[in-house]
Amino acid sequence: MTFHIVMDKHTDLDAISQEAARGDRPRHAMAMLRDQLDAVVHAPDPAATARLDDRVRSRLIGSPGTWVLARRLAAQTGPGDVIFCGGEHSGFPVAAVAGGRKNGPRVAMMVHNVDRTRARVALRAFGLKRRADLIFSPSRPQIDFLGSAGIAANRRSFIYDQTDIRFFSPGAQGPKARPLVVSVGLEQRDYRTLAEATAGLDLDVRISGFSTDAALLAETFPETMPANFHQSFYEWRDLAQLYRDADVVVVAVRPNRYAAGVQALVEGLASGRPVIVTASEGLAGYLDDADAVTAVPQRDPPAMRAAIKAVLADAEAAAERGRRGRVIAETRYDSVAHVDTIAQTLRKLARG
Repeated sequence: MTFHIVMDKHTDLDAISQEAARGDRPRHAMAMLRDQLDAVVHAPDPAATARLDDRVRSRLIGSPGTWVLARRLAAQTGPGDVIFCGGEHSGFPVAAVAGGRKNGPRVAMMVHNVDRTRARVALRAFGLKRRADLIFSPSRPQIDFLGSAGIAANRRSFIYDQTDIRFFSPGAQGPKARPLVVSVGLEQRDYRTLAEATAGLDLDVRISGFSTDAALLAETFPETMPANFHQSFYEWRDLAQLYRDADVVVVAVRPNRYAAGVQALVEGLASGRPVIVTASEGLAGYLDDADAVTAVPQRDPPAMRAAIKAVLADAEAAAERGRRGRVIAETRYDSVAHVDTIAQTLRKLARG
């Protein structure tokens, strides 16, 4: 019996683990899973020689190198082996080529955003409802979609997203001149609403997120950045301190059906800060505890403004919300428990 982990792209898990051991960054869930299962880690080689069919299938999902890797794994694995893929871009090709065979391995994967045109076509075209043994997702709408696509209930499983609560943790705040609103990330973010919500308020907004993609930035930020807005890239240690310095963490996202923004949400909770979040469909299941998370309607600056002002107006209540958030993170979003759940499930899969 051998466990295999397939990454969507090459990631130096050993270097990340060394940095995490020094406290310079959070631990990587796939490194933790590798160590638990004594697994072999694989990643596609961008320079691999791909066949014509590899290139054609990669137009739907994955890369040509991922399809090359899938064929290699199919040839070197057999009964009792389990392949776990960290995302759909590796999971779909591996399941299509190696999954569903009588004398082949069992294939499991984590998926994040499969309710979209190319992924829907790939699900049908590659027969994944019979080739994928188990599909995890941190998004309830994605799990529901998989059910509507014919994936049996015993082959799909919702799992809460995770963070390293040892790294993202409460701590002393640094000096600041006025209240601080913190928001993290660029994917599906709606900083236009946040800008309107904070316009004219006596506070600062710090955004951690950097990209050279002009189109992404144009759809994410207002045309004119407000004077109280500051956008920058924060290294891991600085990011952890940024969360601690926040009077409130705001996760402002555009309408979406996958869990965009969930990492910032759970990191904010783990840091013991009150969190305000846009109630997107994709975050269903993460907004249930009103004692720690304030959900506001999508694209509603007045509602977001009112929520921010309410948090800033009552420091004692805000501190209690932060304490409650930390407890939720410890019991629901801890990366150790997340990895334990996956490892136990994969061991059961290996036993048949």
